[in-house]
Amino acid sequence: MTINQILLLLLTGTLAGFVSGAMGVGGAIIIVPFLVFFLGLTQHEAQGTSLAVLLLPIGIFAVINYAKSGLVNYKFAVILIISFVIGSYFGSILSIHIPDKTMQKSFALLLIIVGIKMFFGK
Repeated sequence: MTINQILLLLLTGTLAGFVSGAMGVGGAIIIVPFLVFFLGLTQHEAQGTSLAVLLLPIGIFAVINYAKSGLVNYKFAVILIISFVIGSYFGSILSIHIPDKTMQKSFALLLIIVGIKMFFGK
């Protein structure tokens, strides 16, 4: 593994963790709006709930299947896990101090940017 790969993994994990911690992203693209618009939770409550739902039970079986097929790069995964945890911790600290409406608009903007990139990107 090269130093560039390690740095890129650290950056990726930290950024992904930060955004996840700050906005509850993951399956949250479905869960958060549903909790806000249909169940009346605040943006922050929806994000916290989404993170609780997705924390362990969702990914564990998928990881087992990928690992059984030899499709998990454990070296990369360890670096991403460590940096993701750090990023999510600081992202959540930031998020809880931002007004609910601002977080809701930030979440919506993230969805728009990702949607545009996916629609027009490679």
